[in-house]
Amino acid sequence: MRIDVLGAVQAWRDDGSPIDLGGPRHREVLARLVAAEGRTVTTDTLIDDLWPRATAGSLGALRTFVAALRRAIEPDRPPRTPPRVLITQGPGYALHLPRGATDVDRFQDALAEARRCPDGVVDLGEALASWRGPAYADLPEAAWSQRERTRLQELRLQGVELRASILLDSGRGADLVADLGAHVAEHPWREPAWGLLARALYRDGRQADALATLRRARTMLVEQLALDPSPDLQRLEKDILTRSAALEPTRAPTRAPAPRPWPGTGARLGPRTTMDLARTLALVGGEALVSSRRDRLAAIRAAERTGDLALTARVIGAYDVPALWSRADDPEQSRAVVQAAERALTALGPGGPTDLRSRLLATVAVESRGDDAGDTALTCAHEAEALARGLNDPALLAFALNGVFLQSFARPGLAAQRDTIGAELVSLSTRHGLPTFAILGRLVRLQSASALGDLGTGSVHAAAAEELATAHESPLVQVLTAWFGARVTAARSTEPGGPSPAAAAAAYRAADDALATAGMPGLHHGLLPVALLGLRLLHDRPAPTDSRLDWGPYLPWARPLVLLAQGRREDARDSLAATPEPPRDHLQEALWCLTARAAACLDEAEIAVRAATALRDARAEHAGAASGMLTLGPVQGYLAEAEACAAG
Repeated sequence: MRIDVLGAVQAWRDDGSPIDLGGPRHREVLARLVAAEGRTVTTDTLIDDLWPRATAGSLGALRTFVAALRRAIEPDRPPRTPPRVLITQGPGYALHLPRGATDVDRFQDALAEARRCPDGVVDLGEALASWRGPAYADLPEAAWSQRERTRLQELRLQGVELRASILLDSGRGADLVADLGAHVAEHPWREPAWGLLARALYRDGRQADALATLRRARTMLVEQLALDPSPDLQRLEKDILTRSAALEPTRAPTRAPAPRPWPGTGARLGPRTTMDLARTLALVGGEALVSSRRDRLAAIRAAERTGDLALTARVIGAYDVPALWSRADDPEQSRAVVQAAERALTALGPGGPTDLRSRLLATVAVESRGDDAGDTALTCAHEAEALARGLNDPALLAFALNGVFLQSFARPGLAAQRDTIGAELVSLSTRHGLPTFAILGRLVRLQSASALGDLGTGSVHAAAAEELATAHESPLVQVLTAWFGARVTAARSTEPGGPSPAAAAAAYRAADDALATAGMPGLHHGLLPVALLGLRLLHDRPAPTDSRLDWGPYLPWARPLVLLAQGRREDARDSLAATPEPPRDHLQEALWCLTARAAACLDEAEIAVRAATALRDARAEHAGAASGMLTLGPVQGYLAEAEACAAG
């Protein structure tokens, strides 16, 4: 069968005949499982995703939908034989389909192929043409479908731009002008799109139009986002002015052999070997990191199928890749890993091997991030640490300390505590030759110094992390330290004789460009708008009001200030009243400070009291700077505003 979701949700049999999927709820269940890409989705998650307010009958209704879908998908399945496509797996359901059975698979594979080899541009063009509208177009605006729709839309835009770039490199141009012009009009904040349109115009013999296009881009960036054009756009403008030979097309691409798959994805490799390769690939970043996460879950499932409990526990705990950010890149996968670790812990029992239990507990602590973090994860982190210290195992202790660090965001104001964890990681890893955890320790200390406003110490740790990264081939480190450099530029833009706000914005944008391809969506999504908002607040400017900015998970806290900047005071008041407490992550101080600022501007004393209470222990820190990547300025200023508002 084939399932299409790039548009309305549809399904087809092998002979091309359509499958009647039933009503909207049936299609939504199927689509939710397609979005999981073969991973198990628990019944609790499905119920939460389908019903904003679940009732006692929700579970029964879900089972009815699943049964109806199974009859539609496998109408010839004999009675009392297990389903082969929509299967029951553990506490939920999963779709077992071959790769390429969904249009999402085919599109993502075509995009990945074109990134690896320009000859894939033909298949990429066909995959782009298969889009029939927004992904999951006929489904309600549930949180899960919004996330997936946003993710796929970003990939589609990248695909459009990659295809145009490859075609321009191969000598075409004139036939791209109209399509790229429409693309820029619809997505004017995408700098690469402006560059592609200028190149296409130049290729069509329209040098003046190409230069005018780049000047329009400059005006839009400066006026709407307070950004200077990126170095790439500036370089392109110079090349067009001088008719540089760099603009000449390369030879037309030729068809190349299909690339070999990533190591670890083949059936010939066992789960332990696959996990070792996945761990290695994770340190590379980009597509390798994405593949690494996929291979990791495949290895865990393969180990569980063997029934060998010790093997399963070792495979789950073997992925001791240092983790720095408190929001997961793939929450579904993280939940699946946590569930597997918890199953293994239960099966081992409290008397199980200490090293295995410590690794499984550390895995739960490391993977329980963002909305999934809680007191249980914190307990697991400390238990893993205690067991590792008892074993006198440096590598295991470093992994456990990583879990302790990620669970150290219970409340604002804990930068000094995290610095202590980072210092032990550096010392332990240096003594025992654990370079990846030594890098983690340096980055943790960089974040802590940033949070405390000690930019000199932060720069020392950034340089040390970069030196280790160069020696041990960890290219992701420079992506992170570039953000710290932008954060420093932003802070110094408020000093007499310091860099301009536009220079700080440009530094943020350059850092964001590198992060976009690093394979870390949990870190990347929404970070740049928050950074730009912080830069505006540092200079007492209103929030940016461009409706096309993708605030990602930070929208609820930014929205009141955006509405205030638009002059919509009552809408801002309503939005502030609906703002939840920030999640326990790197940016919680920043989000509380946004709430404090909005409450003060709107004279909402009750909300100001809540914000002031949350921020008091962080009065010596800088808002957002615990990330090591951005800053909204000293917490003390926002706290003072909230306290003044609360006092009336």
